[in-house]
Amino acid sequence: MKKWLTVIILFGIAGFAFFTLLGKSPDKEKPTMQVELTFLRNLANPAFNQAYEEMIAAFEATHPTIKINMQSMHWGSEYELRLRTELAAGNHPDIMAIDSPNLALYANSGSLLSIDSYMKEEGNIDDIPEGVLKGLTYKDEIYLAPIVESSIALFYNMNLFSEAGIPFPSGDPNHPMTWDEVLEIAKKINNPAKGVIGIDPAQGFNVGEGPAYFKMPILWQFGADVISPDGSTAQGYLNSKEALEALQFYQDLYRKHGVAAVEMPPAPFETDKLGMTILGSWAISELQQTPGFVLGEDYGVAPLPKGKHQVVPNGGWALGISSKTKHPEEAWEFVKFATGYEGSKLFVEISGDLPARYSVARDFPELNEYPKNIFVQQDQNYSRNRPVTPAYPVISEAIKELFEDVGLEGENVEEAANKAVEKINNGLKDIKK
Repeated sequence: MKKWLTVIILFGIAGFAFFTLLGKSPDKEKPTMQVELTFLRNLANPAFNQAYEEMIAAFEATHPTIKINMQSMHWGSEYELRLRTELAAGNHPDIMAIDSPNLALYANSGSLLSIDSYMKEEGNIDDIPEGVLKGLTYKDEIYLAPIVESSIALFYNMNLFSEAGIPFPSGDPNHPMTWDEVLEIAKKINNPAKGVIGIDPAQGFNVGEGPAYFKMPILWQFGADVISPDGSTAQGYLNSKEALEALQFYQDLYRKHGVAAVEMPPAPFETDKLGMTILGSWAISELQQTPGFVLGEDYGVAPLPKGKHQVVPNGGWALGISSKTKHPEEAWEFVKFATGYEGSKLFVEISGDLPARYSVARDFPELNEYPKNIFVQQDQNYSRNRPVTPAYPVISEAIKELFEDVGLEGENVEEAANKAVEKINNGLKDIKK
């Protein structure tokens, strides 16, 4: 009895002896408080959604004190509207997925927490291509962390190439064809009598962010910029000599040479009615669902054509932390896991997307072989981000309308460019107010 009284006294002094004698630890006996984090993200295809679910499960298995409450919304304007509405109402999710071109809009409004110090201390930023990292940075601070990336390339119909006696283009990511070479091929393939179209140069005329993503590179390739480096004006940039040259080339594909068509039949590429088209890396898995249309037999992939410069677009959905979160450290733990090597590798395995990190790309043999190596190496070596400015939504819409005016309506390219410049500059002025 005296022995146990002594032990109890010692416990009061040392705080742990009693539990030690019983073979227990006081820390293990204490109830652990679980932190629940709200994560708002975009819905996509089934594989993408599964990748998020399994990645969260893997995170929670190794972080039992953190629960991720994932809420999903359809991609596009619906998601952006929901996110902005929630933020405006003060309902900030702890973590949010943001399409990287819209970064500055959220950072400038004070909705995003700078993760610059986190990324530089623990994010292994040397493992992320410089061009990708630049698109995640606003006013010299990193606000977003990437999981996967995107890229586009030239897809060509091998059946139509063979019929026209045209050699297949190189699959070397470092040696793309020029747009002039592509034009000459399109002329040989184009056959209105048979309903065959030479090329779809930039995904037709769609809605959403697609037009800016697919068409802005044409401006860059010809040596043009959309806005000034300091983000203050589009004057002298989007209507520069280089920009007008790019726009004229694009318009001539439709109006002068007639090798591109405003209206196309359903699935023209898969049905041998379209010689060349620009598609994203995700199109490979989509085309695999087409019976009788086989990669390497019916179609091939080549690097995105170049003008004066070789350049492709980058950017995609990345993760950010709310400036209003009550749990920044826990939120960073999830972002670090999801965008780090382990989380990214798991995500890529399931989704089939392109990894943002060099280290992850190296560990997938298929990403270092044709045709996926084209997308990976382009993204790593020749990619460029869309302008990082709070006015980006205005820029995106202006680019969409500019290419519609030029290609769809046949407007004078200089007049169309000046109109787009005015719209963008008005948007930039509104941000400053």
